[in-house]
Amino acid sequence: MTTADLGRLLAAIGAGERAALKQLYTATSAKLFGVILRILHERNEAEDVLQEVYITVWRKAAEFDASRASPITWMVTIARNRAIDRLRARGTRPTTTLDQAADVPEPAPSAEAMLAQSDDARRVAAALDRLDPRHAAVIRSAFYDGVTYEAIAERESVPVGTLKSWVRRGLIRMRSELAA
Repeated sequence: MTTADLGRLLAAIGAGERAALKQLYTATSAKLFGVILRILHERNEAEDVLQEVYITVWRKAAEFDASRASPITWMVTIARNRAIDRLRARGTRPTTTLDQAADVPEPAPSAEAMLAQSDDARRVAAALDRLDPRHAAVIRSAFYDGVTYEAIAERESVPVGTLKSWVRRGLIRMRSELAA
């Protein structure tokens, strides 16, 4: 289904057409479920959040503005935000009594591990900085922000194949610099 088709479905949903919501669900639910599941890691909870996402889409479809984002980007943003909200709502709940607290292992990494991780992060950041700025931005969006290649290609106004080539060449260059 094309971006234009999704935009027409959102407009129809905004006008209250239930059949359009069913079509939109069929066309996009697998992708949105994948985004949510990647964040929550629990299938049942991801299914609940997916339902919340489509309720939000139903309620806010009339507010969708194609000049600000593509339909799938708009829905992925809603899905991602709902999943993160659910994670935050979980919070951390104690699973042991206060007397058992001394026996609970410390989950934080050791100082040595943190230094090694920090050094690795600096080396990766330096390798990214040596790339063409546009290519580095694309790699950051894809790998740090989780933006899809399709969304980045649309944002950069290039074909998806070109964008994938940029990423591949950039990663190869970074790998050789990091190996040196």
